[in-house]
Amino acid sequence: MDKTIGFIGCGNMAQAILGGILHAGLVDKRAIRASARTKATLEKVAEQFGVETTVDNQAVASVSDIVFLAVKPDQYGVLIEEIKDSLKEDAIIMTIAAGITIDWMEKKLSPSMKIVRTMPNTPSLVGEGMTAYCVNGAVTESDLEAVQATLESFGKAEKVDEGMMDAIPAVSGSSPAYVFMFIEALADGAVLQGIPRKQAYQLASQAVLGAAKMVLETGTHPGELKDAVCSPGGATIEAVAALEKNQFRGTILSAMEACGKKSRSLGE
Repeated sequence: MDKTIGFIGCGNMAQAILGGILHAGLVDKRAIRASARTKATLEKVAEQFGVETTVDNQAVASVSDIVFLAVKPDQYGVLIEEIKDSLKEDAIIMTIAAGITIDWMEKKLSPSMKIVRTMPNTPSLVGEGMTAYCVNGAVTESDLEAVQATLESFGKAEKVDEGMMDAIPAVSGSSPAYVFMFIEALADGAVLQGIPRKQAYQLASQAVLGAAKMVLETGTHPGELKDAVCSPGGATIEAVAALEKNQFRGTILSAMEACGKKSRSLGE
């Protein structure tokens, strides 16, 4: 891709996306610019990824064809005021913060600016991200191709209606945290039964990866795949019964509800 990609703010999420883009070879590292408030962050990013860094947000905005605004939701107002006069006229602005709507962005910038609202996740770092996104009316078909290519360079991307965006953090944006907790719990259970810690994490992580891949590649309903593992009177159905008795599904639903509620409040 013959475009310069900028990151304004370079925390964990931005680093995951940046690393995924470079790993995929979408652009050369010389075509990436990154800014952050702290020198410690910039030194880490420069050392890890070899990209040009600066504390000057306007400098990044002025040269970038695609700009990721990778700051906290409550920092967007100040940041946009700082960079709006430095942005290229045809730049594609990518937001990654929960609760920041396209309408809000258009009021702060202009309806003529190309705005893409995204919700990525941290597995982007290893090329297995899941990003949901929506766009405003200024984004052309050509722009859309560039957006899709950029987002798919670090995983999978799905274009959705903006009305769905507040629900996305619960199901894919924040859910890696739940999965990491699940893997940790599986590993703890394995250690409890005498399996060494390192092997426990390997066994648990690969099992989760394999299960997810089966759902994606077979197209089979997860419930049907679960049933196939549960032999009558066997150990797996005993485990499933214990999970159900302890509100496994209900706990996940409660977590997702809390996540969605918080995401919506961030935009208020």
